[in-house]
This record gives sequence, C-alpha cells and structure tokens, in this order.
Amino acid sequence: MANRFLSLFLLICFTGSALAQGPPAVTAQRSLIAGPMAGSVELRDVIIWLEVAPAVKQVAIRYYPKGKPALAKTEAWKGALGNRYNPLKITLANLEPGTTYAYDVLLNGGKVRLPAPAMFTTKALWQHRVPAPDFTFLAGSCAYFNEPPFDRPGKPYGNDSSIFETMARTPADFMLWLGDNWYTREVDYSSVPGLQYRAHRDRSMPVLQGFLQAMPHYAIWDDHDFGPNNANKSYIFRDVSREIFSQYWPNPTFGENGRGIYTKYSYSDVDFFLLDGRYWSSAGELPDSVDGQPNPDKKMYGDEQMEWLRNALIQSNATFKFIVTGSQALNPISIYDSFHHFPVEYESFMRFLKSNDIPGIIFLTGDRHHSEVIRLPREDTYPLYDITSSPLTSGVGGVLYGNEKNNPYRVPGTLVVTQNFASLSVTGVKGKRRLKVVFMDREQRELAVFEVSQQDLR
Repeated sequence: MANRFLSLFLLICFTGSALAQGPPAVTAQRSLIAGPMAGSVELRDVIIWLEVAPAVKQVAIRYYPKGKPALAKTEAWKGALGNRYNPLKITLANLEPGTTYAYDVLLNGGKVRLPAPAMFTTKALWQHRVPAPDFTFLAGSCAYFNEPPFDRPGKPYGNDSSIFETMARTPADFMLWLGDNWYTREVDYSSVPGLQYRAHRDRSMPVLQGFLQAMPHYAIWDDHDFGPNNANKSYIFRDVSREIFSQYWPNPTFGENGRGIYTKYSYSDVDFFLLDGRYWSSAGELPDSVDGQPNPDKKMYGDEQMEWLRNALIQSNATFKFIVTGSQALNPISIYDSFHHFPVEYESFMRFLKSNDIPGIIFLTGDRHHSEVIRLPREDTYPLYDITSSPLTSGVGGVLYGNEKNNPYRVPGTLVVTQNFASLSVTGVKGKRRLKVVFMDREQRELAVFEVSQQDLR
C-alpha cells in the first residue's frame, strides 16, 4: 500500500512539473534546425539568420537592450514557411548605436531554449567623436563535415570539428568565412535539391551552433560551396548556387543586378571588399598567355566586378583595405588557382593600385589547406601582403612536398600546416594603427604570428 501511495505521489509531481514547464526543450530544439546567427550588424539594424523545421508555423525575434526586458519588441517573419528547408533572415531596425541587445527566438509562440543567451552589439557611432575603436575578428576557410555514405573511400577527409567550439570561446567582434564553407559532393552538385541539402545539412551540425551564435558572421565562397572542384562560370547551376548562398548567409548584399555575391562592409576604420572569384571566372585550365601575351579570354572576376572594386577602393578612406577572395592572389609560384594566373585582370589591377597610390591594401584568402603570409615586393611603392588562412576542418595540403616548400615570397615563420584559424586585431592610435595576425589551432595555441603597421602600407 505504501508503495502504491509513493508511486501516485511521484506521478502527480512529475505531471505537475511537466505542465508547469511547457513542452520539453528538445521539441523546440528540433524545430530550430540551425542558428540563430547575427550578420550585417550596423549602427541601427542587424540581420538575424536561422533555419527552422517544416512544421514550424510562426517565427519571431523578441529583442531588447541587455538588462532591460521591459523594453522588449518583437519582429515576426512574414515570409513563407513549410518548405523542405526553411532558412530565413529577420531584420531588426531602429536600434541604438553602440548598444548590446539580448534576443529570444520564438517558434510557434514559444521561446526556444538556447545553449547560451543570444546577444549582439550594434556598431558605435565613433566618427568625428572619438578615435577609431580597436577590434578583433576571426577568419578561416575549408570546413568539411564528414558524411560517410557520400565521402571519399578511405581515411575521412574531415578532421576534428571541435575547432568551432574553440573559436566560439575566442574573443572577437565577428567571423569572416573565406570560402569552402561547406563541401558539395558528387551527390550534391548535379542537382538543385543536392545543393540545397548540402547547405542545410552542414549548417545544421550541432558542433557549429554555439559558434554561429557567439558572434556576427560574413562570408564569401570558393569552388566547393559554389559547385564542383575548380568550378567556374560554366557551372550550369551557378544562379541556383548564388540563391542558396544568399539564403544561408546574412551578408549586407550579394552582387549587383542579380549576379555574383561580391559586397563590402566596414568595421571601425577598416573596409572589407568581399570578392566573388567563381561566378564570372574563366576555366583555370585556359593558358595564362597566348603568343607571349596575356590571354584576353581568361578572367577571374569579370569586368563588372572589377569596375566596382576599383571605384570602391578609390572612394575608401579606410586605414586598412582588406580584399577578401577565396583563392590566393599574390603567390607567384603557386600552380593552383590564384589571381596571378589571370594576367589580364591581375596586371591591370596591379597598375591601378600603383598609379592611384592606394594605401593600406591587404589580401585575405583561403583555399590552400595551409596558412601563410605571402609578401610581394613592388618597385617604387610598398609591398603587398596576402594572408591565407586554411583549413578549418578539411584535409591538410601538401605544401611541404611541392615547389612551395621553401617559397621565397613567404614571410618567414608564418607557414602553418595543420587545422587552424586566424585571429586578426587592429589596434593603435590614429596614423599608427597596426594589424596583428595570429594563427591558432583547436587548442587555442598560437602557431604563428605576423604584424604589419599602417606606415608599412604607404
């Protein structure tokens, strides 16, 4: 009899507790497939990205200045839901500059329990008021998540994904993805559903979610998240791929006139020019030169994009001007995809930089499955630097066994041949700003360090 009363008592307690707490958190978590992730954070607005399950009928973001929930406002998603995959972006507007906001994800009217409080901080209005703020950002490329039924036979190509947990713990103002942010396989890149599946599946990996929430994110693509290996403008699904990319990243814009993904954003006194090296790219196998002259039919970025870039650089007053592109740009002895293998555009652009005396140019690239800093001397002007950060989780490249093992253009001590990411910091007083680059492994150990000053790039 005592056991019967004890059982009844425990049943009542369990039922009451369940009713008080509402649906189990795991149910809400299954409805939230990936995210949330902030992006395109500006002084008075921000984009919040997330992906939800087909069964979700309502999505909203409730937000308020940190510590002031009484001031909460709610912005609802007004677009379509119920599709096979449902990535979406909600813009929060009329915010206050330099303010940290907390926010909740509401699905079907209920708050989703996230692993940590979700927050973002709008940009400060520093211009004409105070010195340019110091800041730090992360960068990296080549993120491969294993999926054995569709991977190459043998040793898995993807390595330990815990590097994303390390990056989530690394203080930074934002993350810049440098391409190959997911890897399409043979089962993916020959169809629209395949391309959609790969973005959806890799974005939803549990190990990635804490990092997506930890800081704002911006991205470019390279061949593997655009299409097949070494994909170019001949790829028949390039417009579909562009649409999917724009659905899965909260960049401010994606190209012009419905073409390409290039864009620009600024942080403090630094400008970032995010280039598209795939949508307009000629086949890399075309010869660099014909009859001793640069091949006029071989271009990487296309006339439209290069015209935009030249004008944007001329207009920029930024201390550092990062040209962000998937493939290396300045490595003269690389046999792989590189800007210098497209000499019509490359040589024209080098002449443009020199003749217009544009200061502060730095290239930021990925792709190569190793990290390094390339230094390219130029006559009668400052040298150019190409900072390459790769790989995050994919296989490590064979740079130690090829013609680049002792690359004379590499800054000594900067070669990293293991999983890593880059932490880049801009600090210092006006006129003497400095850039410091630290390549780190998944244990947050410093593998290599490079520094350059504002004065070095004049």
